[in-house]
Amino acid sequence: QVQLVESGGGLVQAGGSLRLSCAASGRTFSRYVMGWFRQAPGKEREFVAAISSSGDRTRYADSVKGRFTISRDNAKNTVYLQMNSLKPEDTAVYSCAADRSIRLGIGVLPNEYDYWGQGTQVTVSS
Repeated sequence: QVQLVESGGGLVQAGGSLRLSCAASGRTFSRYVMGWFRQAPGKEREFVAAISSSGDRTRYADSVKGRFTISRDNAKNTVYLQMNSLKPEDTAVYSCAADRSIRLGIGVLPNEYDYWGQGTQVTVSS
């Protein structure tokens, strides 16, 4: 079992930046693909970004490409999401997730991930 705890959310003005962190328990963090998803009120959960277990491959939603960067530090069991040039439409609860399966690609669907954090609120004011 893996426990994930997000931090770093908050209120920021449009154009500002935030860095989210997701700390994982356990010794197997370095084996997992890690992803970030978000869910705005009244909307479906959507994929934001994901990173391979070694950190050499990443994948982003089109809506955040060029603005968000995902990274990980396996020595610290932590994955990060650097968010720049934030827009009001980025407002959502952001959750990190871990995919424990062995797959060639990086998943973008919530049901491809096995463990989830509780989420952290990001609010971008206009």
